[in-house]
Amino acid sequence: MTQTQQNLQSFLARATAKAAEDLIAAVERVPDDKRAWSPMGDARTVLDVAAECAILNGSTVNMLQTRAWPAEYDFADYEREKAELAGKGWDAVKALLNENTPKAIAAIKELKDEDLGVEVPMPWGNFTVAQIASYPYWNMCYHEGQANYVAAMLGKLE
Repeated sequence: MTQTQQNLQSFLARATAKAAEDLIAAVERVPDDKRAWSPMGDARTVLDVAAECAILNGSTVNMLQTRAWPAEYDFADYEREKAELAGKGWDAVKALLNENTPKAIAAIKELKDEDLGVEVPMPWGNFTVAQIASYPYWNMCYHEGQANYVAAMLGKLE
């Protein structure tokens, strides 16, 4: 494969790794004492959005491997897990992000081209394997933006 030729899996693997690096950099622009701070009302904290990425990067692996939404999945349990992780602070969130992201990347790389269009039933409709594989990248980019917005509000974004 030449540098200009790549499949979706290769692109997503590289993009996911870069998105994790960028998310970490964005969170670390926010001062330690503001990472658990909500900029207004019910707005999510930087730790909360980063904890989401850390947890869901791991969950994505299972869905890519099984092609199924976990039957035992409970949104209330997820919210508790996320709050507990965020409550442990940035070091714990970053450790899980750094643990689960390479697993997601490996699962993405293992996908066969012919499986990318397979549809997986989800609570909100069917998603293709390709859409599920793109989720870690998309989600971390989205939340990087939120972290950078908080950093900008605090005068920490250059």
